[in-house]
Amino acid sequence: MEEHIIEDKTLIRTAKVISVVFTPFSIPFLAFLALFIFSYLRIMPLQYKLIVLGVVYCFTILMPTLTIFIFRKVNGFSPGELVERKKRYVPFILTITSYIFCLLMMHRLNIPWYMTGIILSVLVMMIICVIVNLKWKLSEHMAGAGAVIGGLVAFSALFSYNPVWWLCLFILVAGILGTARIILQHHTLGEVMGGFAVGLICSLLVLHPLSNILFRIFLF
Repeated sequence: MEEHIIEDKTLIRTAKVISVVFTPFSIPFLAFLALFIFSYLRIMPLQYKLIVLGVVYCFTILMPTLTIFIFRKVNGFSPGELVERKKRYVPFILTITSYIFCLLMMHRLNIPWYMTGIILSVLVMMIICVIVNLKWKLSEHMAGAGAVIGGLVAFSALFSYNPVWWLCLFILVAGILGTARIILQHHTLGEVMGGFAVGLICSLLVLHPLSNILFRIFLF
């Protein structure tokens, strides 16, 4: 009996670590970092890359994390309380506002559409999650995982590379992440799959060369 309790605690602890490591906040920054390391964009000047990464970090990681932390402290909420659907609207709105500022800043800096599109795809994904959240609590973690996989497919078409091995890796990560969210009882299987589908579709619509004409017009 004690062994089962220990195993359950270890499983829950592992699931919490996975959820923290693969937080949705880190996805845009890691996407830009991957572009600057693994694509032809690595030839760009270091100063340019640092400016772009700095802007993305400030508006997609630092500002959302800081504003949500202040919101929790002011209202006396614990991190676990924000899992409740009715208490997630303000964090969502704070994050969306920060992403809008990031999008405007990148537009002002004349960042190419396929880079600005990363921010736009996540922004569209979050707005859809807010709307759906009125009736159904989607998993933002899995929406982020779906967005990563959709982005891989889109950029493989844009830059003409074979994404099979990367897809295998991130599909495996998505499966592990979805399992962790279910183990922690933060989401049901339907909420996990729904979140993944939203992220995947938004990413493909905004970033894929065959479907992003309207979004490119919006970006410019």
